[in-house]
Amino acid sequence: MDDPLDGIEQKVEQIIALCAALRVENHRLRGRVGELEEEKQDLAKRMTTARERIEGLLDRLPAE
Repeated sequence: MDDPLDGIEQKVEQIIALCAALRVENHRLRGRVGELEEEKQDLAKRMTTARERIEGLLDRLPAE
């Protein structure tokens, strides 16, 4: 007859393994979020630069 503690032990080991896998995935996702935040800041700066350049060009156009 199986010992009920064996079943509990297996479930605990599965939970520990799942926690470890989730910790690794969480670490990877946090890194990706950091990368995306940097990319977002870079794109925002580029958009601001582009808008300023377009506004400067529009200011130089002759009025109709």
